[in-house]
Amino acid sequence: MTSNSSIAVKFDNVFKSYIIKGFLKNKTTRALNGVSFKVHKKEIVGLFGLNGAGKTTIIKLICGLLTLDSGAVEVFENPINLKSVEYKKLIGYVPELPYFYPFSTAKDTLNFYYSLSSGGFKNNEKSEEVLNLVGLYDRKDDKIKNFSKGMMQRLAIACSLVHDPELLVYDEPTSGLDPISIREIRNIMLGLKEKGKTVILSSHSVSEAEKICDRVIILHKGEIKKIINKEDWADCELEKIFIDTVAYGD
Repeated sequence: MTSNSSIAVKFDNVFKSYIIKGFLKNKTTRALNGVSFKVHKKEIVGLFGLNGAGKTTIIKLICGLLTLDSGAVEVFENPINLKSVEYKKLIGYVPELPYFYPFSTAKDTLNFYYSLSSGGFKNNEKSEEVLNLVGLYDRKDDKIKNFSKGMMQRLAIACSLVHDPELLVYDEPTSGLDPISIREIRNIMLGLKEKGKTVILSSHSVSEAEKICDRVIILHKGEIKKIINKEDWADCELEKIFIDTVAYGD
């Protein structure tokens, strides 16, 4: 289902609102307000913004977990669709707080995730290959209940890779990790780009984005305030650009 186009993800004037149920009446809040952008194949793009800026909404729309109010979202030229399975096979997703059955092993977990995208077939060889990539091969037979947060995050990334997707979508992949684990996750993402994968990540860590992103999209209150290429922050700290952008946003 991939195409010859250089575009991996396209948002075109996307609006998305949520209904918050109240005691007397419901309240509608707008999460995205006319958002448009493109993500090219084989690049790493960061989504930046304060809490509630719309980052996770964008990620869930890409993964086909939400419907939009208006506009259009395409993944490899396929319109998003909650019921479609085929284009979702091209996506690997890691939520902000991944969770796994604690009494399963890392290898069994990978085999389970592989079976979800392969019609119920297991692939022990593929699972071991991915566990080796994320540095968990030596712990493949360990129960997940004994894993640290960093190991859990690496396992989540392994689960996102086991079906060999073209697009990786990560929501706060280094949140709460120690410096060594952050570096390991960073190197994994850079390695994925070298293999021709496209990566979209949501992050609060400006310093990490400076190290790995080709472009950064700054969101504020559901709107894109700025899209910055790597060369644009070469002579100016990305953190300063981000703070100046959101501090003076409407």
